[in-house]
Amino acid sequence: MNDASPASRRARVRAPELVGKGGWINTGGKELSLADLRGSIAIVDFWTFCCVNCLHVLDELRELEEKHRDTVVIIGVHSPKFVHEAEHQSVVDAVERYEVHHPVLDDPELATWKQYAVRAWPTLVVIDPEGYVVAQHAGEGHAHAIEKLVEELEAEHAAKGTLRRGDGPYVPPEPVATDLRFPGKALVLENGHFLVSDSTRHQLVELAADGETVVRRIGSGERGFGRDSFSEPQGLALLPDGKVIVADTVNHALRTYDPVSGAIETVAGTGRQWWQGSPASGPALEVDLSSPWDVAWWADRVWIAMAGVHQLWTYDPATGTVEAAAGTTNEGLVDGPAAEAWFAQPSGLAAAGDRLWVADSETSSLRYVERDARDGAEPDGDRFVVRTAVGTGLFDFGHRDGAAGQALLQHPLGVTALPDGSVAVSDTYNHALRRFTPPTHEGATGEVTTLATDLREPSDAVLVGEDIVVVESARHRLTRLRLPDEAVRVEAVAHRTQRAATEVAPGALRLDIVFTAPTGQKLDTRYGPSTRLLVSATPPELLADGGGAGSDLSRELVLADGVTEGVLHVSAMAASCDDDPANEYPACHVHQQDWGVPVRVTEAGTPRLGLVLAGLDA
Repeated sequence: MNDASPASRRARVRAPELVGKGGWINTGGKELSLADLRGSIAIVDFWTFCCVNCLHVLDELRELEEKHRDTVVIIGVHSPKFVHEAEHQSVVDAVERYEVHHPVLDDPELATWKQYAVRAWPTLVVIDPEGYVVAQHAGEGHAHAIEKLVEELEAEHAAKGTLRRGDGPYVPPEPVATDLRFPGKALVLENGHFLVSDSTRHQLVELAADGETVVRRIGSGERGFGRDSFSEPQGLALLPDGKVIVADTVNHALRTYDPVSGAIETVAGTGRQWWQGSPASGPALEVDLSSPWDVAWWADRVWIAMAGVHQLWTYDPATGTVEAAAGTTNEGLVDGPAAEAWFAQPSGLAAAGDRLWVADSETSSLRYVERDARDGAEPDGDRFVVRTAVGTGLFDFGHRDGAAGQALLQHPLGVTALPDGSVAVSDTYNHALRRFTPPTHEGATGEVTTLATDLREPSDAVLVGEDIVVVESARHRLTRLRLPDEAVRVEAVAHRTQRAATEVAPGALRLDIVFTAPTGQKLDTRYGPSTRLLVSATPPELLADGGGAGSDLSRELVLADGVTEGVLHVSAMAASCDDDPANEYPACHVHQQDWGVPVRVTEAGTPRLGLVLAGLDA
């Protein structure tokens, strides 16, 4: 007899216990275990607060969390990438900053991450009311699939009598009264006042010239996309007409604010998040954006640090259009012509003459864009090139001064051009303000020094006369510093992202991306392939064959002789649509994830690497 029930189709794998040395947040001090979750559907969200894709997933889950609040318990497991993210208070701050309204386990040593064999941020694991893992989803775009699975599990376990309805274990923290709450960016208005993006309160705040006295608040303070609402706004820039353009980050939009009339207007974005395959240029109000984090006026247009897709875009107010200007959407550090460069969550911009400086946070680097004058020709206004001043890639970070070629930053979010041609970097996870002084002669690499320490997650800075005013995001304030004549001496510290390497066999390596379409959906190939796979490696010499782009989710890779370790960079996408022949316009959903998989080549290693995009790897 064939049993086609949902229960019979799902594997029965007991969920490992949830453990982490940092303990629990948002539980009122109670330690939780899987036994406490029995009877509920648990969704375990492996995240880290530096990761913009993880922040996207937090937003994707909000509606599901509210709709199924009596049957579903979402558990965040915070699994750090950077050293700063392993500090407990930093996790507590992030939980408040991003309005995480469910219990969070602080797992600084990645103990639970390892038990669940997680390979990427973000990853979601669904546990049924009896304590069995029933699905795993890596990356973004899975909310609709999890919604269908939750409905199946509710029906199945209600019939079995194993579903328990009621309130979950979430206990909200006590609110704290401060004028600002995790401010993001700031600028100086023409009247000498400061305008600050008060990100967690979903407002802009105008402060008097003292940087403390509140003059007015702009926006309702409620998360939303209405006429007077923002959602975690970040970057600010003055336009030539005196208006301020605002990166309305979680609304995936650009807004303008008129300091004279108080009017707020949407000028770019639809409120929806950009996905692969969506238009990357066109009328500004018709093109989706993705987590714009900062803005700057440069080269007669607004440049946008599009953190959500690892690119720089531009908005031209004269034509009312947007377009991708630099970056491929691949995550990493690759210089060259703008259209071929790779970024990793660009989060800070500063215009300085012929350069646009970029704080590229996930590569812990300082980069810049300049006009491209190849072959000695006159600069072409439509061609730009990307270069790196400080930083080496996704996995190396720290606090080290000296020659720029060996200096280290840790997840910088802000950059400020200084009058002498140097650049101040808000070195966020080092709690420091750093300076990069460009080289004075051909062949030099420039110098990195430390201007100030003992800041708390500085995310931006603005010049005011002889002073520099720093946005101390995690101290909820602006801090005024006199630009020092001499650097602060700090002890050099270098780090690498610590993740266990997967041991793989030499030679041929089978790469399988596991993807199971949600119930009631299928891969839609009416207009061509609905899947995409991109593979590269660090160092590039690791791969002898199998790199590049293709549409199949499985591929034979060949590892080169003589290279014993490295990182495989894998980016996968799948689009699934409603499987109903009678529906002329089926709803379609995009699932996507980027993996950086450390590998070590050994004779005893596996000949197959399986990465789960959605489903379970058999």
